[in-house]
Amino acid sequence: MPGIDECLLEAMTLPGARGAAIVDWTSGLALGSVGASPNGDPEETATETAEVARSAAEYRAFTPGDGALDQQPGREGLQVEDLMLITRNGFHVIRFVETTFDSSVFLYLWLDRHSGNLALARMRLRDLSQRLVLV
Repeated sequence: MPGIDECLLEAMTLPGARGAAIVDWTSGLALGSVGASPNGDPEETATETAEVARSAAEYRAFTPGDGALDQQPGREGLQVEDLMLITRNGFHVIRFVETTFDSSVFLYLWLDRHSGNLALARMRLRDLSQRLVLV
């Protein structure tokens, strides 16, 4: 079971990986990061991606049913699994990490658009999020 550092290093083995982070989406703080950052500042990237993740998790358009965060703890109401943003030069993938405790963590991966494989990245992030050990 990989911890934060091992998880990030494994994410960086994906084709086209430029940077990765594990972020707390309630505070916007990076628990760890590796590689480059799209804006040159990993902490600013963590804050910005946390805003995107929080919006998707809280807005009912993305969480049909009873609402997104009304059913905490454990985020049982959160139905969003992945977020993908595609820019001219890259793929940005956010994968929510499900845990047995009240987790508000996601994996963020920035891929080069020309050499990255979005399908493979989604599958690998899903696997990493299931094996990640947060202590």
